[in-house]
Amino acid sequence: MVSSHTVASSSRLSLHTSAVLNARLTSKQARHEKTSKVQARINHKLAFDAQREYAVLGHRPGQDHKWRDCDLANAIITDAMLYSDSSVPEIIRSPEGDIELPPHLNYGVAGKVKELLFEVLPPMSAQNGVTSFTGSVVSEVQEEMEREKAKANMFAKVVDLRNANSKGLAFENRRRCVQAFSLPGKQNDTGRPEVQAALLTMQIRGLWKHLLAFRKDIDNRRGLRHLVHERAKILKYLKRHDRDRYEAVLPRLGLDAASVEGELIV
Repeated sequence: MVSSHTVASSSRLSLHTSAVLNARLTSKQARHEKTSKVQARINHKLAFDAQREYAVLGHRPGQDHKWRDCDLANAIITDAMLYSDSSVPEIIRSPEGDIELPPHLNYGVAGKVKELLFEVLPPMSAQNGVTSFTGSVVSEVQEEMEREKAKANMFAKVVDLRNANSKGLAFENRRRCVQAFSLPGKQNDTGRPEVQAALLTMQIRGLWKHLLAFRKDIDNRRGLRHLVHERAKILKYLKRHDRDRYEAVLPRLGLDAASVEGELIV
């Protein structure tokens, strides 16, 4: 009787222990499967985001040098460049005195306009009304030239691009894009496919930067999708009509061919 009771109790104990172990294993397996499914969703989202980023930026992750070294990146002015402490001002030297210009002038002040404002106009204003050169007139002209030089330095601070708002900076960057991607003999050819692709790429990058900070901005996300497909449409048109120009403009924009051709997920 004693031995049979012991056997029965030990069998019940072993059955009870195995049931608990099986329950624990089942619970661990369920947690493992749940973790695997969560990780699979995360990996799928990361792959989808990488594909979306590739269609927008035009290069794979880790290939940022393609953008940094392209002509478009060197043509536009970013906020970091505009407010950098390492920027060197331009000095206009003349016998009457030096005029210090900011590194980036406001839109519309460039080329012949800059030369007229800071090199031609100050001496002309100082000599205005002078008909004979006597000793007193020469000293008066020198004093007037000092005043004109001070005015020119103050005016240079006024037309500094750092005084412009975001629309002013965007206007200047559009002007630079058009100038950089137009033909040398036709500086303002806005209908050229290369110019349109450059302008769209600049808009796409600006909108992408905005969406990284405001991820729930659905309207601008739709706008980004439209711009990416519009850029692909223009570049595919260029590829059909002149493949050499198409292959030449892609590295200038910092784009891979695969980011333009095929299905684009944005």
